[in-house]
Amino acid sequence: MDADGRWRVLRLHVEDQVPLAALARSTGVGERTLQRWHQRYRAGGIAALEPRPRTDAGQRRTSADVVLFVERLALTRPRPSIATLYRLTVAEADQQHLPAPSYSTVRAIVQALDPALVTLALEGPASYRDRHELVYRFRADRPNRIWQADHTELDILIVGPDGRPDRPWLTAVMDDHARAICGYTVFSGAPSALQTALALRQAIWRKNDPQWAMCGIPDILYVDHGSDFTSHHLDRTAIELHIRLIHSTVARPQGRGKIERFFGTVNTELLNTLPGHLGPGSKAPKPVLDLSALDQAIGDFVTTYNERPHRELGTSPRDAWVADGWLPRMPDSLEQLDGLLLTVAKHRTVQRDGIHFQGQRYLAPTLAPFVGHPVTIRYDPRDLSEIRVYDRNTFLCVAIDEDHPNQRLSLRDIETARRARRRQLRRALNDRIPTVAHRDQPHTTPDPAPRRQRLRTYEEDDR
Repeated sequence: MDADGRWRVLRLHVEDQVPLAALARSTGVGERTLQRWHQRYRAGGIAALEPRPRTDAGQRRTSADVVLFVERLALTRPRPSIATLYRLTVAEADQQHLPAPSYSTVRAIVQALDPALVTLALEGPASYRDRHELVYRFRADRPNRIWQADHTELDILIVGPDGRPDRPWLTAVMDDHARAICGYTVFSGAPSALQTALALRQAIWRKNDPQWAMCGIPDILYVDHGSDFTSHHLDRTAIELHIRLIHSTVARPQGRGKIERFFGTVNTELLNTLPGHLGPGSKAPKPVLDLSALDQAIGDFVTTYNERPHRELGTSPRDAWVADGWLPRMPDSLEQLDGLLLTVAKHRTVQRDGIHFQGQRYLAPTLAPFVGHPVTIRYDPRDLSEIRVYDRNTFLCVAIDEDHPNQRLSLRDIETARRARRRQLRRALNDRIPTVAHRDQPHTTPDPAPRRQRLRTYEEDDR
């Protein structure tokens, strides 16, 4: 109560001569308090009735040892309840022959603790970092400077390939500067390097939709530590395309907040309008859509997302990416991009009967000069009917699986390749052996040597 309020109460005694005892009963103010107000009024007038701050304001009058005891228990994991803290504190005060605090005092001591200190003590450094550490909100300085890629399991059930309910996944690639979705893929099953490659292929290459302008090779690809993002396939692809691959710190999701917010937008704005949505309280909705229909719905939503204004940017992601016009860095061809993203590289040695891989045997006439030599093969995990063969990053041929019903090589093809290889080796020998013989032998006419019997390796060599 301020000085004016106190004077309105005290005036009834000073001017109207109402006894202080009667005034205390009618106003609810203690008689001793009214006596102090009256003494201060007589000494200094109405101004003396102004409330005076306590000299010990903000200071506890509880013993410091008791306060430390309460704080130590409150920072112990698991933390006891306030009632338990009060009982333990009273027992400790009695043992130390100190005044026991009240229940409200113990509660006030606990509530006065620094929230950051409580989080660090009770929940650990990870929770403290996520809640109380200062965060720097970074944005790339231009489009295609940094792309983010990540997966999420969608809150929807669809009809799987076998007719059973299936919960699909979404992989998205986002430009950090423009917040634009450059590419995505929807799939069933766990995330894999192939699904990541499909999303990157769509993100990098030009789209058929002219409104979906985002394309090109990014300078940096920012991903997490998933097995598909740390695969040898993605590492080699990044090297070939001159992309710097950066992995976020383990258990530090802050750097991927932008793409995580996009995933939340998909779940809250799109999936809750589709049949089969796994919303709160819906344990097992009946799936209606298949993977193709869901892919179409997400594709339409991505187009809308890229076109509508972004609250933080003040413009749409598409306009932020296009900016004043610029040329993105592109791969030489779609075939080169497919060769890197949609195939996996392995090293094999060419055997006499072809290249052995995944329990199958691959042949091509071009392999004849490379028997016994190590080569690099690339293959599409979705189609093992053929492999691409490289020698020191130089493309050699496409080798065909011998068991493939429509692409078997004929014996004539193999014989032609063998004869061509033998002729090549004989020419190489003729270029070397006569020179050495002419230098080492005397200038006499040698006797004709008997013809050496030729070694028969195959039955058809006599033909």
